Amino acid sequence: MKKVLMTTTIFSYLLITSFVSLVIITSCTKDKNENNASPPPKEVSLKNHPTFGNILVDKEGSTLYFSSNDANGQSSCTGGCETMWPVFNIDNLTQEKLGDGLSVGGFGSITTASGKKQLTYKGYPLYYFAPGGQKEAPGLTGGEASNDVWFVAKPDYTIMISNAQLVGNDGKNYQSNYTEGVGKTLYFTDGKGLTLYTFTKDSANNNNFTKPDFSNNTVWPIYETDQVVVPSTLDKALFGSIDVFGKKQLTFKGWPLYYFSADGLVRGNNKGVSVIMPGVWRVPVKNMTAAPVP
Repeated sequence: MKKVLMTTTIFSYLLITSFVSLVIITSCTKDKNENNASPPPKEVSLKNHPTFGNILVDKEGSTLYFSSNDANGQSSCTGGCETMWPVFNIDNLTQEKLGDGLSVGGFGSITTASGKKQLTYKGYPLYYFAPGGQKEAPGLTGGEASNDVWFVAKPDYTIMISNAQLVGNDGKNYQSNYTEGVGKTLYFTDGKGLTLYTFTKDSANNNNFTKPDFSNNTVWPIYETDQVVVPSTLDKALFGSIDVFGKKQLTFKGWPLYYFSADGLVRGNNKGVSVIMPGVWRVPVKNMTAAPVP
């Protein structure tokens, strides 16, 4: 009888010990699996593309785009355009929802004409490309250079293209040839959409405007950079830089590039086209004549 009781007691002890061990192992395995679980994908991140370098993508890896028609930072895509270029939006965007290399301070939000919320990056509304109404698959960049105004969204453009009406400091509308009239011009801006200019009295790789003490740089500031990151429709080799009294100034076809202070750091402003007289300060365009050799 004692032998049977002892055997039962030992069996019960072993059973309890095995159960406790199983609970501990299961708990440890669960904790380990939870610790090793992949974090949720970021809502917006940077992906290195073999052709375009770092581009913005959504959590599924789908490419995001800028439009040159959005010169003033508002969406100009309406009607059928909205079907082919759907807006991209994330509500309550926080730093935790962004991938490495992106800051929440670079993003904003607008409301489109049709009442949709749309996320912006560096002032550019963000879109998907959806040919035939079907959003393109992750990893594709089929919208690049569409109609010469749609480009993959990048964080490091130093030159972008705006497609907008020229409106001088005199309040008059100007065409691409600097005669009065209505019509959009495709011209260069910096990476934040601020208008750039060339000065007709400059010569090839020579800034003939800026004074050595930079006393007039407050009116026509030089575009200080020697980095060239451009949309695919532009030839990077046509850009360069020159030294201007110790500062680097970007050039295009030999023309030094400037800002105009009266534009007030406002996207879409191009008031400088009428200063002195129309055509003295010109917005740089793709097909402009190279600067003359002095």
